Amino acid sequence: MMTTQALPSALAAIVDDFQALTEPERLQLLLEFSQGLPELPERLKDHPELLEQVVECQSPLFLTIETEKAGSPAGAVRLFFKAPPEAPTTRGFAGVLHEGLDGLSAEEILSVPDDMPELLGLTRAITPLRMRGMTAMLGRIKRKVAASSAVRS
Repeated sequence: MMTTQALPSALAAIVDDFQALTEPERLQLLLEFSQGLPELPERLKDHPELLEQVVECQSPLFLTIETEKAGSPAGAVRLFFKAPPEAPTTRGFAGVLHEGLDGLSAEEILSVPDDMPELLGLTRAITPLRMRGMTAMLGRIKRKVAASSAVRS
C-alpha cells in the first residue's frame, strides 16, 4: 500500500480517514463529501464556457481553476467543480479533491501522485469506470495547474 507521506497534509488526512473505515463506511464518507461540495460562485454559474468538462466521468462533471494573485509568490490555486446532485459518486470525488487540494500552491498540487484516488480504498466498492473518472479529474486539475503555472513563470 502506498503511503500518504507524499501527499499534501489536507489530502493525506482525507486518505487516512478513508483507510481507517470499512468499505461500506467509505462509501458513506464519499457521500458526505458529495454533500459538502461547494456551489459554483455566481461569476462562474453564468459562464459555463469557463468550465471544462471531464469527459471520462460517467456523469457530467465540469471544473476550472483560478490562481490567486495576492499573497504568497506561488499563489494559491482555487478549485471549482460543477457536478449534478444525482451523481453522488462523482460529486464525492470532486468534494475530496476540493477539500484536499483547494488553496494549495501549484507545486503542491503537481506533486500529488496520479494514482492517489486508489488510496481511498474504493476500488472494490466502485466500478473501474468511476475510479477512472476520479483519476481523470485529478489529471485534468494537474494539467490546468501546470499550464497556468507555465503562463505565469
